[in-house]
Amino acid sequence: MSMKWEAGGLKSPLARAKGLGSISEGADHWISQRITAIANIPLMIWLVYSIINMIGASYYEFGAWLAEPLNAILMILVVLSTFYHAVLGSQVVIEDYIHNEGFKLFKLIGQKLFFIAMGVAAIFSILKVAFS
Repeated sequence: MSMKWEAGGLKSPLARAKGLGSISEGADHWISQRITAIANIPLMIWLVYSIINMIGASYYEFGAWLAEPLNAILMILVVLSTFYHAVLGSQVVIEDYIHNEGFKLFKLIGQKLFFIAMGVAAIFSILKVAFS
């Protein structure tokens, strides 16, 4: 079985290229992935520092810490940036290694729904602890 982008058969180069994505689409994706990677650096440093400082803390001490607006906002930013970066990265893997178009579409939709659900659950948990 040959892939749609491979030469051969009666297809013109334009016919083989159609459906493989636009030229500008990849650049936006690449830039978004780099921006989230850069944003994750200070966020992860803050998160690791915070976790180390919270070792041995009780639930109530952690709740008081998370109730501080700056900590809650940074924690939500960690979730948003990390999950969006994960969506972008897993999308590249799916697009590169799954060649069946129907299954690829199913996987892309499924992974986006999964990451959205996990992100919403994480943000809900942060807000619940912060406001209780």
